[in-house]
Amino acid sequence: MPKKIPATTKPVVRVLPLLGVSHLDRLFDYQIAEEDSEAAQPGVRVRIRFNGRLVDALLIQRLSESDFEGRLAFIDRVISPFPVYPPQLASLVDALANRYGGTRSDIIRFAIPPRHAKAEEADLETTFEELGEIAEPDLSSWSAYQFGESFVDFVLEGNTARAAWQVAPGDDWAAAIAALGTKVAKSGRGVLVVVPDQSDVDVVESAFRKYVSAKQATVLNVSQGPQARYRRYLSVLVGQARIVIGTKSAAFAPVKDLGLAVIFNDGDDNLVERSAPYVHSREVLTTRSAQENASLLIVGHSRTAETQLLVSSGWAHDLVAAESTLRTRMPSMVAVGPYGLNFSRNLASGTTSFDGRAYQAVKSALDRGEPVLVQSPRKGYVPTLACAKCFTRARCRHCNGPLSLPHSHEQAATPSCAWCGKLETRFKCSECGSNRLRAVVMGSERTAEELGRIFPNTRIIVSGGNKVVETVPMAPALVVATPGAEPRVENAGETESYYGAALLLGAGALLNRQDLRAGEDALAKWLAAATMVAPSSKGGSVVISANAGVPIIDAFLGWDVVGFAKMELAARREVRFPPAVHMAAIDGADAALDDFLEAAKLPEHAEILGPVPLPENLSLPGEYDTKRFGPAQRLLIRTPLGPRSELGKALRAANSNRSARKDDLPLRIQVDPINIG
Repeated sequence: MPKKIPATTKPVVRVLPLLGVSHLDRLFDYQIAEEDSEAAQPGVRVRIRFNGRLVDALLIQRLSESDFEGRLAFIDRVISPFPVYPPQLASLVDALANRYGGTRSDIIRFAIPPRHAKAEEADLETTFEELGEIAEPDLSSWSAYQFGESFVDFVLEGNTARAAWQVAPGDDWAAAIAALGTKVAKSGRGVLVVVPDQSDVDVVESAFRKYVSAKQATVLNVSQGPQARYRRYLSVLVGQARIVIGTKSAAFAPVKDLGLAVIFNDGDDNLVERSAPYVHSREVLTTRSAQENASLLIVGHSRTAETQLLVSSGWAHDLVAAESTLRTRMPSMVAVGPYGLNFSRNLASGTTSFDGRAYQAVKSALDRGEPVLVQSPRKGYVPTLACAKCFTRARCRHCNGPLSLPHSHEQAATPSCAWCGKLETRFKCSECGSNRLRAVVMGSERTAEELGRIFPNTRIIVSGGNKVVETVPMAPALVVATPGAEPRVENAGETESYYGAALLLGAGALLNRQDLRAGEDALAKWLAAATMVAPSSKGGSVVISANAGVPIIDAFLGWDVVGFAKMELAARREVRFPPAVHMAAIDGADAALDDFLEAAKLPEHAEILGPVPLPENLSLPGEYDTKRFGPAQRLLIRTPLGPRSELGKALRAANSNRSARKDDLPLRIQVDPINIG
């Protein structure tokens, strides 16, 4: 092998090895050979020899000399000449690693798709304008919002504006985003739209197709094949793709000259990365907005406490419709009490309770030739059972799991355990001794069955679980769907498409979850369904099975989204929970938690809560021997609001020390997790 000669200019390269090891999450100096000098530019992938083995790394910087006094090794080779890790992405990853107490290589793993050599042969020189004609967008829909026109003008002038946009009932949010995004792209700046799932991607992509060609609006998500995903990433990198639509990984897309970033429904947990360091797409985009001076739009029918904090602090502003606009667009809203829409609550008697107002709303919609949406909080038949006498949850005698009726067999159905699957033929309540059962929550299948009895000769459509229906026709039908699986109404003609009425069942099942965000999530689900219903002027009505007078129900009935978000944030401040404070959840064995806390130099005024047993529905990553190390524990670290990275930096340093000591016990660090437990 010929001897390598150092490059004549800036022969030293500083690289970041992609090792996924906390204490090695730093830069190392190598030499670059003259023959690799032209390709070895900041941001490219390289191969280096590290600790006796070849590993991938990213070239961060070129220098004339190194601070290292020893002999520098040469990099093995430049893998690709494309700078896939540009400076703005490097700055973003550094900030998020400090924010979440994680390692940069873990973030880079889902920020940059794996290389595919064939994709690098694609045409990446055609400009955005050459890919197709761009239609003139219609921005009139923004006029319905207070300061909507001012916001649009400010963004199009190249200024930085940040807003929390509460979508008015019945408004086509995707069409409004597409119109504004197209206008920004026409001005030469980039647009990035991040949504929770593929169905939302399809809606946004379809909206953009009215103005731009298929190649001008690039879709990025993890479901694409390796070649397609990497090729599209490169097209974004070189500036060919100016409009990017995708799920959570797309939040890192290196859009050139980013002018507008959009995130839809930021309370959806699909926007949180499932692996360490558990980055939230909202945090990615807020960081990018600050670093790249890009406008930001947080869009939703509801509003999270985190978004309300951004508005309350003045970092973002409200973008809401006037009250008069809301009143004209809202359907008629009514609450009929918790039992007004409860089907066959007592399994022994088979009685059915159906409020007269709800019946009339459904019948009127069907008579007008419109579909009716019925939102059921659970899939299946009867997913939760309780004693009919004392209402104690029915439990399996073998494993203490919850009893349910998974399938429809009328009164002959035998309850079974949702955990171990054993049949319970001789149920006896552990509290009162009764052998009678009642349904706590009806599943979508049982709901569809009961509605079929009440409205015979009406088509029933069930959507949820592994059978999600995307669209239904503008025709009489009862559409029973679980939250998030509500089909869109489509009409082949030019007339509007909507549900004539909606029934929202099991409000208590959504509100009574042991979760900090139960109310926030419930309101989001109800609003998402209600906005698909015709306005009251066209006979549209929404009926919810809950008592009026409860603050969250009153907020829903009055479509007071901002008011509820303010109330929710105030409640979090009172009990000192996120986002009113910074909080980290640390999960691991007792010994691992003790060592971690001993090594951590926590910020001043940090408060440690726990440890307590890890919630039953959670498990530690990797292999964990409970018999050897004891039950997994969770402790919480709470600090007052301040610099976002202060707590994360302390946790990152402590984890690095732990890694250097080769402590291999599983430990999970989550900063401001979406669910605390």
